[in-house]
Amino acid sequence: MFLPLPPDRLPERFVRCIVGLAFFGLGISVFLAADLGLAPWDIFHQGLANKTGIPIGIIIEITGVIILLLWIPLRERLGWGTVLNAIEIGLVVFLVADHLPTTELLWIRVPYMLGGLLSVAVGSGLYIGAGLGAGPRDGLMLGLAKRGISVRIARTGIEAVVLLAGLLLGGSIGIGTVAFTFGIGPLVQVFLPRLRMRHDVTVLATAH
Repeated sequence: MFLPLPPDRLPERFVRCIVGLAFFGLGISVFLAADLGLAPWDIFHQGLANKTGIPIGIIIEITGVIILLLWIPLRERLGWGTVLNAIEIGLVVFLVADHLPTTELLWIRVPYMLGGLLSVAVGSGLYIGAGLGAGPRDGLMLGLAKRGISVRIARTGIEAVVLLAGLLLGGSIGIGTVAFTFGIGPLVQVFLPRLRMRHDVTVLATAH
C-alpha cells in the first residue's frame, strides 16, 4: 500500500515536507484573502465550502481523503508525503485563512496574491524535493496516465472538470486564477532545483 521510504536522511526529508506543505497552505490562505480568483482545485474547494458551510480548510482535507479512495481502483501506492499532503494543507488553511487581514484596496490585494503564489511555489519546491510521494490530486492524474491517458489530457481534463464544478458551486475566478495557472509551473521550476536535497536521486513527485 505504501511506497518504500528513501534510504537516507529521513528526518531532513520529513522536516522539508512538513515545512513545504505549511508554506503551500499559507499560500492558498493568502490567495483566499486577496480575493482575486483561485486555482481550479481551490475554486472547487471554495464552492463546496460556500454550499455546505464547512470551512474551506476542512473541505480541502475531506476532498483529499476522497481522492485517495479513488486511488484504490487505480492501484496507486501512497507515500508518506501523500498522507501529510492530505492532512496538513487543509489544516493550515483552516487555522490561518480566517485570521489574515483583508482589504478592498487593489494595490494591496495584487501583491498579496503574488505573495501567495510565491509561498505556494516555495512550498512546492520543499515538498516535492523531499521525495516522499505525490499529492492526492496528482496521484489521481498519474493513475489515469498509467491506463493509457496522456498526462496532458488527464491533467487538463481533471482541472477543467473541477474548475467547472467549482464555478457552478459559486467559487471565484479572476486574475488570480490566470496568475496561478500560468505562474506556478515556471516558479516551481525555479525553486525546485534550489530547494531539492543535495545529491538526492529520489524520483520526485508533484504537489497538491
